[in-house]
Amino acid sequence: MAHIHLEDGALSPIWVLFWWAVAAALIAFALYSMRREPASVKRLTVGAMCAAVGIAAFMVTIPVFGVHLNLTPLIGILAGPAVGGIAVLVINLFSAAVGHGGWGVIGVNVVINLIEVMVGYYAYRSLKGSLRIGRFASGFSAATMALVASAIIVVVIIAVAGIQDSHLEEEETAHNLVFIAAANLIMGVIEGFITAYILTFIGKVKPDLLVEVERPRKDSEEAQPSSS
Repeated sequence: MAHIHLEDGALSPIWVLFWWAVAAALIAFALYSMRREPASVKRLTVGAMCAAVGIAAFMVTIPVFGVHLNLTPLIGILAGPAVGGIAVLVINLFSAAVGHGGWGVIGVNVVINLIEVMVGYYAYRSLKGSLRIGRFASGFSAATMALVASAIIVVVIIAVAGIQDSHLEEEETAHNLVFIAAANLIMGVIEGFITAYILTFIGKVKPDLLVEVERPRKDSEEAQPSSS
């Protein structure tokens, strides 16, 4: 799904440093959140498994369109935004190490994937937990919303930052960006169905993994021990 497959040197040093700074700030906030509310062993285990599955998903690219499954909204739903954020950092570091994009785009890709993780988590929590919409519909809607949002953000980032040493005319660049957006949007819908089916299966065989994210927000707050 949304992922900037550019080699080192495609983005100017200023943009590379900017996105690395944003990514570092978000990861630091995720670590701070985990320190304030330590993640359970189960959640950390799920996060590690999600990272492994995410790395495998990143490696399988559709040759025609150059897109792939991310499963980042699913990672957010299962592991939560904090642990999920660490998972996508690991995924992007490993991907760059094996040549799936340059080291210079790790920062921007971490930011994009974190957006997918957070939108997926909070959208699913609102739809399934608060509004009591069905698991399949909630999973499909949450994943699709997250991936559509990231697909649009990818196009905006490339359009604003530009690509260094590109010999394409503005019209050709715009045409390519539209094609990338369309491919990502279609893949987003497909991944939305896949995410929904996976969540439905997990809900049948391992429902305890979804208890926290599917609990209504009010009930979740009441379940936490009082600090007084």
